[in-house]
Amino acid sequence: MTRPAVSVVMAAYNGAGLIGDTLDSLWAQTFTDFQVIAVDDCSTDDTLEILRACPDPRLKIIPAEQNGGPVRSRNRAFAEARGRYVAGLDQDDICLPERFARQVAHLDANPDVVLLGTAAAVLEDGTVTSSIKSPVTTPQLIEWLLHIENPLVWSTVMLRRDAVPPGDFTRPDFLYAEDFDLYHRMARIGRIARIDEPLLLYRKHGGGASQRYVDTMQANAARVLAESYASLGAIDPSDDAALIVRHLMHGTPVPDRATLERLGELIGRLQDQFLSNRAVDQDSLTMIRWESALRWGRVVRTALKAGTIGLSAAMAIRPDHLGLGYSSLDELLASRLVGGARSVTRRNRAA
Repeated sequence: MTRPAVSVVMAAYNGAGLIGDTLDSLWAQTFTDFQVIAVDDCSTDDTLEILRACPDPRLKIIPAEQNGGPVRSRNRAFAEARGRYVAGLDQDDICLPERFARQVAHLDANPDVVLLGTAAAVLEDGTVTSSIKSPVTTPQLIEWLLHIENPLVWSTVMLRRDAVPPGDFTRPDFLYAEDFDLYHRMARIGRIARIDEPLLLYRKHGGGASQRYVDTMQANAARVLAESYASLGAIDPSDDAALIVRHLMHGTPVPDRATLERLGELIGRLQDQFLSNRAVDQDSLTMIRWESALRWGRVVRTALKAGTIGLSAAMAIRPDHLGLGYSSLDELLASRLVGGARSVTRRNRAA
């Protein structure tokens, strides 16, 4: 049998309401040299029947003998993949028609890139909105953002099968952050890049794992970052990682001025280490500074709105590498007013 260019790996579980649209988006691809490997993880609805009713011979269905969870299902699909490239796709997301064509062309033309994502638009309640992730990237910006967040949507990812590190494709011990862990492992081998045009609709709904398992996701994302920070020589890698995940990735308001100051110092230290260890082109450097400052601005505005810090603290703690996060004084004042109102409400309730 001829080896396909791309193998799509999909874990399926109780997705009967959405998986049909996902499959239809695959059959509509302009690039047709691919196979789809779907592992049904003992669904209790009609998911397996919907898969079996699909007439396209490019679909291979593997019914699991017992429920093992999405990571093990994805790993089993990967073990069957024959393509030189492997594409990730969740059962509820929708590929736009040019996704595979654009990614295969990019990987063919850039042999140093081992993993390639794309931008993604968000589909929620029938409405499509732009992604909150960075609109414009370079490989060096993606590499930097991996130090402070997950910059890629799993269902946009395509990677070189022969570049995957030995062992599990995605590691079950990092459940709900297994993609983040894989990106870090792949980044040690070659470059990670992103096509900035949205080539996927990421479906956001209450049943999605990213909405249901936040605590597990945060804990395992912190473990990924702790491994990375330890390799950089951090003194307290676990504490540093927890701080980044809690306040930068998840958006929990910092509880006080001291935490805000520590977070700013940590971002600066990580950025200095990153820039000192590689030659960064000017465009990438500008983007790294800009995107870092934008995230700092969100941290400050979130804390002001929550009432956990005051405007004087926000103005006093302005790291040189972050400034005010490109927030105007009016924006900070508005955030402070919201935080002040919330503080009054809390006091009145306590009285």
